[in-house]
Amino acid sequence: METKAPLRARRSGIRGRQELAGWLFITPIIILLGLFLVVPVLMAAWVSVSDWTGRGSPLSAEVGFVGAKHYADILTGGGLATQDFGTSIRNNFYYVILVVPLQTALSLFLAMLVSRQILKGRGFFRTAFYFPSVTSSVAITVLWLFLFSATGAINNVLSWFSINGPNWFQDPRGVFHIIYGVFGLDQAPAAIASSEFLGISWWEWLAGPSVAMTAFIMMAIFTTSGTFMLLFIAAIQNLSGEVREAAVMDGANAWKRFWFVTLPMLKPTLFTVITLGLIGTWQVFDQIYTGTQGGPAKTTLTPAYLSFNAAFNQQDWGQGAAIAFILFAIIVFFTVVQRFFLRDKAKPLLPRRRNLNNMSGGGRR
Repeated sequence: METKAPLRARRSGIRGRQELAGWLFITPIIILLGLFLVVPVLMAAWVSVSDWTGRGSPLSAEVGFVGAKHYADILTGGGLATQDFGTSIRNNFYYVILVVPLQTALSLFLAMLVSRQILKGRGFFRTAFYFPSVTSSVAITVLWLFLFSATGAINNVLSWFSINGPNWFQDPRGVFHIIYGVFGLDQAPAAIASSEFLGISWWEWLAGPSVAMTAFIMMAIFTTSGTFMLLFIAAIQNLSGEVREAAVMDGANAWKRFWFVTLPMLKPTLFTVITLGLIGTWQVFDQIYTGTQGGPAKTTLTPAYLSFNAAFNQQDWGQGAAIAFILFAIIVFFTVVQRFFLRDKAKPLLPRRRNLNNMSGGGRR
């Protein structure tokens, strides 16, 4: 007992010094995060509930507290602020639900493709697929404006198939409205036209992305799939080969091996890719600012650009900050929802051998 007590005291002292050293190492980054992240966020939160005009300090005595006025004007005011916010949410919603699944599926497909051992020149293809991701988004947007102009390369290619392409970035028509028109539904039904949400009618909510926003959707998929491809490649290279070999021995075909073996093991990476995709798509700004600035007819307006426009162009700093925090709440909500669906349910990684044999159409007995 006498020898154990000094030993325990020495271990406790060493542990205490290690903890102190750890705190000393992380103190600089904590200070930096506090100064450049936490403090600005707290100040923006105060601006969203105050009447600060952008002049002087937002913490001065002249700045008054207005509570949730800015949030109420945006969500329930019924005026132009509500209509613009509803329009931006509708535009961004279609952008998100189209870009995130498509870029995730494409990036996973590319990762599986370039990870095949029999593929020659894998390094070249990985670089080629990743290259658009490292190119400036402003440069890509300018290129897209050129390609999708009325006389651009895209419309020239469509003309080969006798298709008269639209003036993409000047066309405010909703894609779904165009499809409805093909079936003779050119006017909104009375029940849909008379009801609204966030200042715009349900007929406008059902318009789908505009032709202009569709071009931005294709650009987002083109530029981001390469980045997420690298994440999937890293995950695929770390997968256990024994599990896949066991599935092969059980007679599972390639599709069943992917669906029941590879994809479940990629779930952590899938969660990361979808989370990053949700955050990036809900925060889309630079493409809109460079390309259309919300036009035509506000069909490419997004909450991020609307927040910038309200604060810096209209000098309504409280409303701009309020839009930013509502956007933050939306991102958190969708992240939690997709985390719920991708949660680990503690199920076995592989189905039982009998199930795998059945899936393969018989397999070995």
